[in-house]
Amino acid sequence: MSGRIVPKKMAKGVDFCAVRHFYYIVRSDLGCYMRSTSFHYGEDLEVFSLHPACRDGDHYLADKNDLFYIIKGNYYRRVSNMHQDTESATYTLHPNCRGGDFYLSSGDSFYIIYQSQGIYRETKNMSTGEDSVEYPLHPDCSNGLYYFGNHEFYYCVKPQDIWGIQYQRSTNIHNNSNSQTFSIHPSIIPFLPGGIGVSKGPAYGEWVCIKTISNDSKTPIQWQKKVTKKSGYEKEKMCTIEHNWSVSSTISAETGGLSKLICQSQFSLTTEYGGSSVNTERENWNEATEMEELLNITLQPNQIIYIWAYQLCLGNNPVLYCRDIKVLDNSNPPTEVPLPPAAN
Repeated sequence: MSGRIVPKKMAKGVDFCAVRHFYYIVRSDLGCYMRSTSFHYGEDLEVFSLHPACRDGDHYLADKNDLFYIIKGNYYRRVSNMHQDTESATYTLHPNCRGGDFYLSSGDSFYIIYQSQGIYRETKNMSTGEDSVEYPLHPDCSNGLYYFGNHEFYYCVKPQDIWGIQYQRSTNIHNNSNSQTFSIHPSIIPFLPGGIGVSKGPAYGEWVCIKTISNDSKTPIQWQKKVTKKSGYEKEKMCTIEHNWSVSSTISAETGGLSKLICQSQFSLTTEYGGSSVNTERENWNEATEMEELLNITLQPNQIIYIWAYQLCLGNNPVLYCRDIKVLDNSNPPTEVPLPPAAN
């Protein structure tokens, strides 16, 4: 594996949560969430669109009663279904419950983790601050990328190591009791921010020479012909990342495809997380096809012209064939990146 998973502090709108029988990964940046009965075995993977009222949250958590909480600033919204925004109600966070780095619920309590301080707060109610108590965070639970909980356990997604992407489960984050570590199933990894770079390889852009033209005569010539190049997205190839997922039809209808959104997100990431720091939203994201472009070039005697096209790749696989072409009189590819920078 290569690349890294983007931690929550760098991925607004991304979070993990769990209820009694299901586990969730929220990708508010993509407008959807994944549900599974097991992150370790990759079972029952379903992807649903987020209701507009449930998007753009700072934090997402869920409790043992199968209720979800979306925190925005000093407020939170409680719903029974993030796809439909059912039974919604809004509340104000108690001052003791504000400013956390991570939020989760387990058993009868809510937990607010202040990672940089090495502490967490436990409370029975985030609006009233009922029975609020502060504890030190166990050192083995202090370096999580994400945290979540269910009716009996606490979970911590750990930084990648030689064993790949894993999460730790314990019955107490104060003393890390009954701790066990599990790997995240490969089918789930592409859904994580930065995950497709881990499974497919880091993103990069390159100029590819698609044609050379030479004038071996002693007089200038006018060269006017159509050049064939590829344009668009390798949709069929990249949709394989969804082969174990059941994806809601509304996601494809609204966005043009989930794999497209995941690739766009990966290309926008910094190189630290396997991205290219470019914005590709204005490129052609239709199925890749060959197209012709008419070129009119004057070649001087003994001159060779090189025609370059730009493409974005993941690992060794071209994924997006961009519109830009360059005509140069030397065999060295262009050095500039023809895409606008991403707003990281």
